Amino acid sequence: MIKKGIILAGGYGTRLSPLTKAVNKQLLPIYDKPLIFYPLSVLMLANIKNILLIVNPGQIESFKSLLGNGKKYGIKITYKIQKRPKGLPEAFILGKNFIKNDNVALILGDNFFYGQSLTSKLEKSLFHKNGARIFLKKVSQPKNFGVAKISKNTIEKIVEKPKKNISNQAITGLYFFDNKVCKYAKTLKPSRRGELEITDLLNIYKKNKNLKFEFIGRGAIWSDAGKIDDMTNVSNFVESVEKVQGIKIACLEEIALFKKWITKKTLLKNIKFYGNCEYSNYLKSL
Repeated sequence: MIKKGIILAGGYGTRLSPLTKAVNKQLLPIYDKPLIFYPLSVLMLANIKNILLIVNPGQIESFKSLLGNGKKYGIKITYKIQKRPKGLPEAFILGKNFIKNDNVALILGDNFFYGQSLTSKLEKSLFHKNGARIFLKKVSQPKNFGVAKISKNTIEKIVEKPKKNISNQAITGLYFFDNKVCKYAKTLKPSRRGELEITDLLNIYKKNKNLKFEFIGRGAIWSDAGKIDDMTNVSNFVESVEKVQGIKIACLEEIALFKKWITKKTLLKNIKFYGNCEYSNYLKSL
């Protein structure tokens, strides 16, 4: 069972420049909450309480001032600095001492997931013991993503940003791996762009016939919020859902309270921490 998770929140965020010249991309707002709340909420919904947050040099204190050690959400957050982005699989090299002998989940810090069926799919996937599991979502522009070609309920091929349309099933930024991932990540060689590629890592599992997949489905939303248009679209979506339904997406305290990871006393402390704002008003209503 997977009990540990990594959020990769490093990178330069050049597609969002000049916004990211002074602020980490994951601290920018998606409607009324910082972007980092959204991937963190996904891990919490999956019952993962031990989390490693990988961030840029010089920005670790900003994350700590917001999230602390995770105690106020009933979880444990530790931090690791990524000196410069060298590709997604580097998370398992940097996080080797955190992972130790356990299986691990990885979610990208700029990814947004939402859907009623998502929680059950996450909880179900936690129990796989061996191999890797990826989450697929049908997209209209597969050339912008890594994609998986599925044949007879098996992954036939994985291609990064295909020039020819071999599949419209994009590989989302959420992955579950067994403990062998640290060993496999060390064997990877940088691609032409000078980074370790997640598709190369997944192909090792595919070669060993140990790569599984899960469709997110039509009722769920997934977006990479790495560009300003994507951030705006996601922000508008969150605003619309929250106003119409009267709920909050990625409310960390609500998840923690529902799972009995925190008490009402902790909730009141968090309200004081946030101050007089709409988010605090929502917490009061809980």
